[in-house]
Amino acid sequence: MRSSGAPSTVVSADEAVVQTETHDEAVTGAVFDIQRFSVHDGPGIRTLVFFKTCLLRCHWCSNPESQSAEPELLYTAARCLRCGRCVSVCPTAALRLTEEGVGIDATMCTVCGECASTCPSRAMRIAGQRMSAQEVLAEVERDRPFYQHSGGGMTLSGGEPLLQPEFALALLWGARARGIHSAVETAGWADPLNVRRVLSETDLILYDVKHMDAQRHVAGTGVPNERILGNARLASQLGVPMIIRTPVIPGFNATVDDIMAIGRFALELGLGEMHLLPFHRYGVPKYASLRRAPELAEVAPPSQEGMAALRRALEALGLTVRIGG
Repeated sequence: MRSSGAPSTVVSADEAVVQTETHDEAVTGAVFDIQRFSVHDGPGIRTLVFFKTCLLRCHWCSNPESQSAEPELLYTAARCLRCGRCVSVCPTAALRLTEEGVGIDATMCTVCGECASTCPSRAMRIAGQRMSAQEVLAEVERDRPFYQHSGGGMTLSGGEPLLQPEFALALLWGARARGIHSAVETAGWADPLNVRRVLSETDLILYDVKHMDAQRHVAGTGVPNERILGNARLASQLGVPMIIRTPVIPGFNATVDDIMAIGRFALELGLGEMHLLPFHRYGVPKYASLRRAPELAEVAPPSQEGMAALRRALEALGLTVRIGG
């Protein structure tokens, strides 16, 4: 059963300490972005809080800057003015100006942020900073009028929010105290204890299930799916509304059989709704900014006809289906 936002009166001593600590909005966490006016990650207009750190390595990841727990320097050559300001302020001489733009010696860069702070075009930026729950909630609260008119609120995304449970709890309790609807998007690769602690305190669970076949799941994400499916079963028993979301990736899970297997799992959990998220290439430029090669750069998004066929197959199972979040 969900708590009212105050610590339960019947808890162990250890749980009482944890709950008291996480109510403190001075708790900090690693965030790489706060995105406003989203309509794809929960009901209404949402403010998305993107957590740093993810232990999955999905080949199609659209937020590769979320994967590492540490801050990372992103450089977008198309924005670069070739002014050389970043080179002149770098304290470790890790940058050099070239004909192609700015070269970065990763062995010398300490990600101090001096280059990003001086860059006039935001060609240099740091992905990842520590923020307190109070600071994040102040940003979220700026959009309160949009929540009130649309039924929206705050969504914790990532990365993986369950890997920073104390920070996530502080945000969820803070949102509830402010009367703001909350949602948590999770891939479920986390300690079951944190699944229970965090997801029991949100208003909506958006749970990613990518494949039901364990070997295919490892091939696409780098991790097996047993823990993810087990945590999905746990989450479905918390008494919180829950929606299964599946990224549709050509060559990985974009067949009717693959998607129907996930649909049958959703029904097994007692859920009635699934969201299908068509693969897109919006994240591809981020890999170049991180000096990494995208793995699915040549893969085309699924066709509208293909997505419609998947939708019909799930609807035939009795599920309510939405294409997009």
